[in-house]
Amino acid sequence: MTDMAAREPWQWDEAEWRGRVNRVRAGRRLAPASWPDGKGFAVAISFDSDHETNELRDGGNSISRLSWGEYGARVGVPRILDLLKRHSVPASFYVPAVAALLHPDEQRRVVAEGHEIGLHGWIHERNSVLPEAAERDLMLRSADTIETVCGERAIGIRTPSWDFGPGTLRTIRDMGLAYDSSLMADEDCYELLLDGEECGVAELPVEWIRDDAPYFLMDRFGSARPHLAPADVFDIYRRELDAACDAGGLFQLTLHPHIIAARSRIWILDELLGHAAARGAWFATHRDVVAHARAAASGPGSSREKA
Repeated sequence: MTDMAAREPWQWDEAEWRGRVNRVRAGRRLAPASWPDGKGFAVAISFDSDHETNELRDGGNSISRLSWGEYGARVGVPRILDLLKRHSVPASFYVPAVAALLHPDEQRRVVAEGHEIGLHGWIHERNSVLPEAAERDLMLRSADTIETVCGERAIGIRTPSWDFGPGTLRTIRDMGLAYDSSLMADEDCYELLLDGEECGVAELPVEWIRDDAPYFLMDRFGSARPHLAPADVFDIYRRELDAACDAGGLFQLTLHPHIIAARSRIWILDELLGHAAARGAWFATHRDVVAHARAAASGPGSSREKA
């Protein structure tokens, strides 16, 4: 009999396709009915500080692309930190361990200024194609390295390229991490189910339309080219934020220092933060959003209905 893995998807039996779907699934929603300090909605800003690992992870040796990553550390993160300080906004930074080792002072400054450091792989590896044991080893090493560099243990993870392998969530659970921020099943936080059972890990969801890379990332040897003006990207983000505000929900944003910090783009973040403040946002790290959502969900009548 033909092995199930070798069959075409249309040849799978029900157990196969249900098993794939149910491996990692969204559980109960963690949507608070209210936010701290009487604020009407929450804003969680994040940065994936990939730096040179975008080139290193594929075995690349392009000096040009390595310098592009270096721009993220040399110009991007300092510019972003200054902007966040001016707006008094905390943020979450997801850092590959190799990037942290290349730029340890950056990570220490991030933590010293009240921001969160989260895990983002070892070298921004393509984790979903790795053997489970190799992925697990890299995740454990990454957590230890980030703690050594920063002086505090990360409690959250964003997987490289927002992907999961078959054993990713099991490893996240076994590591005792509180949350992941890589999946897209909702707009509010939710519990993650592993093979149909709650595993104690929350999800703070991302979305490609709330990411700067799809709009601005350029590959000179491939087909990826910027296709929207900065003003158009700002309009998308603002509309997403306004809808979250109207629903009393969560607005989450993913940015990259080597992309968003350019002089012609950094104004997007500047104006967005000002707009969010004017609309009464509660600004928080991903860590604090998850903690509030989980605590609120445990109380009676605490969950907000889906808007």
